[in-house]
Amino acid sequence: MQITTTFRHMEQSDALKGYAAEKLERVKKYIDEPITAQVFLTVEKIRHMAEVTLTAKGVTIKAAEETNDMYAAIDAVVDKIERQLRRYKERLKNHKPAVDNRALEVQKTILTAESIDQQQEPVIVRSKTITIKPMSVEEAVMQMDLLHKDFLVFTDSTTEVINVVYRRKDGNYGLIEPSRK
Repeated sequence: MQITTTFRHMEQSDALKGYAAEKLERVKKYIDEPITAQVFLTVEKIRHMAEVTLTAKGVTIKAAEETNDMYAAIDAVVDKIERQLRRYKERLKNHKPAVDNRALEVQKTILTAESIDQQQEPVIVRSKTITIKPMSVEEAVMQMDLLHKDFLVFTDSTTEVINVVYRRKDGNYGLIEPSRK
């Protein structure tokens, strides 16, 4: 843990610096290394203020406390940081990503042009598994435009049939859907 302590309107004290570092060691149990902390200790008349900015893994947590004793202010600000970290870890633990169980995985195979034209045994150039998500035709067109693709394979959310939407040479859109018997 890298801790930077700044004193404002007071003399630097190794005891206060060590006390703040010792108290901040408690936050290691919530976030893995590397952790950087900036501690600001300020005295204005009878107000003793402690501010901490903690940064780890792209997370920045700030807290400030004010009391009439600097050691009590350090204790209070570290307790506040610890509560915020506990809440953050709990949110991460309870967060479940959205999973669409209706998405299909389809094997896409690319064959050589010679094997198709000359009616030979097909030669596989490469094979890839793609996920086909259910969406409406309008959503598929928007997705295709956002991805700057010429076509998009999707599952129609109403009929649950695999369809293809594509961009024609004239700029309009076309839809390929299987024929229904």
